[in-house]
Amino acid sequence: MFHKEGRTIIFISMLIVGSLFLLMDFIGIPWLIKTLQIGLLLIFILILQFFRNPKRNIQFNDAQVMSPVDGKVVVIEEVLESEFFNDKRLQVSVFMSPINVHVTRYPIGGKIIFSKYHPGDYLVAWHPKSSEKNERTTVVVENFKFGKVLYRQIAGALARRIVNYAEEGHNVVQGSDAGFIKFGSRVDLFLPLDTKLNIKLNQKVRGGETIIGEL
Repeated sequence: MFHKEGRTIIFISMLIVGSLFLLMDFIGIPWLIKTLQIGLLLIFILILQFFRNPKRNIQFNDAQVMSPVDGKVVVIEEVLESEFFNDKRLQVSVFMSPINVHVTRYPIGGKIIFSKYHPGDYLVAWHPKSSEKNERTTVVVENFKFGKVLYRQIAGALARRIVNYAEEGHNVVQGSDAGFIKFGSRVDLFLPLDTKLNIKLNQKVRGGETIIGEL
């Protein structure tokens, strides 16, 4: 199953690969044709892998925050969140490599009370200033039990497009599709200080399945 954000790219890639396969017959050198065909197939497979959208076994729980994306936990620290809360929060950051699933999922269910896009730079996603300087979106979901949870999609050095489906005033379901980030990138979570974290640094997490923290 592939994400809708990749359908056009996959279709165009398929046409290009198919056309090049036909044109290669005019080269007339069998070993060169075979090498080029293998290379094209590998590129096409990488494109398919990047836009995959696997189903996840989501266990809905208003007392738990799930990982919004697949990747590796690169930051766990107490910080001052100055865009929305203006107070201290627990920040958990997940870095996504180009081979990770790049679907963003709502970490918790509730009502969208804030959603904002920020244009910016394209520092590498693990740079300490990427959450402030890079192109990004900030979304806050208010949950009746857990409270307010902020997540931030951050573009990386390769990511040049962030897709955000969150609209203020809408009610959303935990684990459902919240957007997409193309190529390597990062997502930050900002949680209440009394959240009990269930993850550790450098741990690999899965969007919609790994529990980041709970009350």
